Amino acid sequence: MAQLAILYEHPAWFTPLFGALDRRGIRYERLYPDGHFDPADRTAPAPIVFNRVAMSSFLRSGEHPIFHALALLDHWRRSGAHVINGPDVLSIDSSKARQLSLLASLGLAIPATRVVHRATDVEAAAAAIGFPLVVKANIGGSGAGIVRFDTMDQLRHTIAAGELPSSVDGVLLVQDYVPARDGVITRIETLNRTFLYAIDVAGGGAFDLCPADACAVGSSIRMTAVRPPAALIDAAERIAFAANLDVGGIEVMIDDRDGTPRFYDINALSNFVANPLDVLGWDPHERLVDYLVKRIEEAG
Repeated sequence: MAQLAILYEHPAWFTPLFGALDRRGIRYERLYPDGHFDPADRTAPAPIVFNRVAMSSFLRSGEHPIFHALALLDHWRRSGAHVINGPDVLSIDSSKARQLSLLASLGLAIPATRVVHRATDVEAAAAAIGFPLVVKANIGGSGAGIVRFDTMDQLRHTIAAGELPSSVDGVLLVQDYVPARDGVITRIETLNRTFLYAIDVAGGGAFDLCPADACAVGSSIRMTAVRPPAALIDAAERIAFAANLDVGGIEVMIDDRDGTPRFYDINALSNFVANPLDVLGWDPHERLVDYLVKRIEEAG
């Protein structure tokens, strides 16, 4: 049995990780969250399981694995595996509403938000927020499922036409449109709940940014390595601890209206910046493999 199993569904995002593992001679098994599993079978695929299931998987398949993977990872954990970014993390990753609640509980500023599950409640939520605002899916990916509204009439027309964004879990967020200073968001990556690196991401619009590898091809998005202020790094590490996040990115933007840093996204799928040697000058996959090796050694 391999000491490490990696659960993933995107066909290309993890090629750099697999390459780094291969170069180090680490035995691992690649697993897809398809097929079926027996909840009475107490056998885990490996002592260490690394969850790499993306929330954007619903964009690639209507029969997405998000909720199936949540049950599967919980089953493997109960069967004795140490699951990196386990089911508790996946449950946060798959709910922007839960993310915002966690962020606010830490005393961090977030965009003003109301959470609804019925279209009929969107208008009242919007009245509480004010315009401009965005309506977004509770489970999104790569900027999917976000629409801006500038007036109540515009929103009412969209509601009447049945054209609101949809979320695969039926939950929507009505959220203040925050003008990001200079059109930039900062993504702070953490590993083992500690700051790893950060990038400024620009060029994708104020609420439709995607710093993932796949978005860099044929895109106007620009990514620049930065060292955020110590207060933002500290906040990102506190978020990682609170979410039990083994590896992941936290996104924050500076509200151009008042200079307030507003945190708005916790992303447990950190497939790292595209072209890391060009952007960072080093490859974070090597640090990730160091972490995985340590977890394997601890598992014995």
